[in-house]
Amino acid sequence: MDKNQLGVQYMQEGNWEEAAKAFNEAIEETPTDPIAYINFGNVLSAVGDDDKALKFYQKAIEIDENAASAYYSIGNLLFSKAHYNEAKNMFELAMKKGLESSDNFFMLGLALISLDQGRFALPYLQRSVELNESDAEARFQYGLCLAQLELIDEAMVQFEKCIELDPEHTDAYYNFGVSYAFKDNAGKAIEMFNMALEIQPDHHLAGHAKKLIGKNQ
Repeated sequence: MDKNQLGVQYMQEGNWEEAAKAFNEAIEETPTDPIAYINFGNVLSAVGDDDKALKFYQKAIEIDENAASAYYSIGNLLFSKAHYNEAKNMFELAMKKGLESSDNFFMLGLALISLDQGRFALPYLQRSVELNESDAEARFQYGLCLAQLELIDEAMVQFEKCIELDPEHTDAYYNFGVSYAFKDNAGKAIEMFNMALEIQPDHHLAGHAKKLIGKNQ
């Protein structure tokens, strides 16, 4: 098996030490292959060594300025440190370099939402969902973005699909309930809040919203 493939397999198993060893061997065998550097960087990032990880991503870009996955990985690092504008720039660069992955579109959408640019985030979140229809969290964030732009009917479709994919997604139930409340359907709203509270009894937002609607009945 190719050393990069072997390393990815170890990563999927959570065996970071063996993954690092495999990627190190891949670098030694083919020092001009940017993929091995990106993979090694991903291992370092996974174990919390972000500074070293960044150096490996930068090395990959030195070797190949079109190594799109390296820009995406740098974007993730920046996003995790709440450097949302810089992260957005990296995700956009990854896209321009040809990375058409649902993950990159999703993270670009999240970065834009974090910058209060929901309207610009919407098409990227939509594209993320189109590319990976079974991603519950992408469905949820897309629905949330639609709801914030007051596209309630469209948002409700996404919350419902999110719940189908992840029946314990309490925030989807809560926001589904808020959407029903917005449409003056108190009964369905309370039903959704109850579902959220059944899964997570300390879901304060759902508990508060349920009391609020109860008082107004």
